[in-house]
Amino acid sequence: MISLRIGNGYDLHRLVPRRPLILGGVTLPHDRGLLGHSDADALTHAIMDALLGAIALGDIGHYFPPSDPQWAGADSILLLEKVVALITERGWRVENVDAVILAEQPKMKPHLLAMRERLSQAMDVTVEQVSIKATTNEGMDAVGQQEAIAVYAVALLAKLNND
Repeated sequence: MISLRIGNGYDLHRLVPRRPLILGGVTLPHDRGLLGHSDADALTHAIMDALLGAIALGDIGHYFPPSDPQWAGADSILLLEKVVALITERGWRVENVDAVILAEQPKMKPHLLAMRERLSQAMDVTVEQVSIKATTNEGMDAVGQQEAIAVYAVALLAKLNND
């Protein structure tokens, strides 16, 4: 018998000058980047929250609090690897991840495959198990006004039961 768990995640970071724009472990060319304690990779953060939520382990703030100086400037891909290790230690595996990036600029399409490849490596899954889409907010709200980038993610985990 196979047990399945689903989790969802969300993250939003403000766009600011003099920061690299990193999404899914990939640095994108842009005049601004995301503000945050770590590298502010909103895509990877949303995925981590979805993974942790699927097995009721809280959120990334519990494991990597912004008040802890050891996580300042941290590479979110390394944090994702730690989250996947927590999942694996409990006998679960990632089945798939599906995410949507909400951003007006830069255009995400040219970078989606590289993001999928980087994230699949970090989660030890195939690239076909990682879906990333992008859309705009049609000029509305902070995302639409190019003040922020937001990401929604869903993750499915499986556990083989020997019962």
